[in-house]
Amino acid sequence: MPDPAPSDAELIEAWRRGDEAAAAGLVRRHARAVARYLSASGAGDEVEDLVQETFYRAFRKIDGFRGGARFRTWVMAIGSNALKDLRRRYRRRPVVALEDREIPDSTDPYAEAITHELAQRLQAEIAQLPRMQRDVFLLRAQQGLEYEEIATTLGTTVGAARVHYHHAVQRLKRVAES
Repeated sequence: MPDPAPSDAELIEAWRRGDEAAAAGLVRRHARAVARYLSASGAGDEVEDLVQETFYRAFRKIDGFRGGARFRTWVMAIGSNALKDLRRRYRRRPVVALEDREIPDSTDPYAEAITHELAQRLQAEIAQLPRMQRDVFLLRAQQGLEYEEIATTLGTTVGAARVHYHHAVQRLKRVAES
């Protein structure tokens, strides 16, 4: 029976001992989720550079990772900070790209047009959410993080994360129902 894939903790320990393959394993395991989060958070064309910057920062600070949170949560927080730094440097308005979202196929052109229009309206509304509401919503809805992980990632409380998520969902429901 083949050995199961090593855990994040095992890969981190191997990386700390100098195993470059372990670092590559962590990147392979988590880079796509980080990229999706950054893209949905408005990173635009900078996603690839930000993912690289995120893992560069993570590996420079790997000795500071104590395991109190999951590695993915920790690296998402680093990615979030890298994006904030980029925004401060360029002072750009965020653009939300949700290309990963699939619109169900329909044989009814009218239903397909309505579905497409709703998806566009929701995408536009997500882009207009206040930054914290948008980040909480995307981490919960897109990445499936728990409120505790979201709070750790964004440097807020669990209660605040719940409130931001609730407000984002209510706002998106109003758009969907209009």
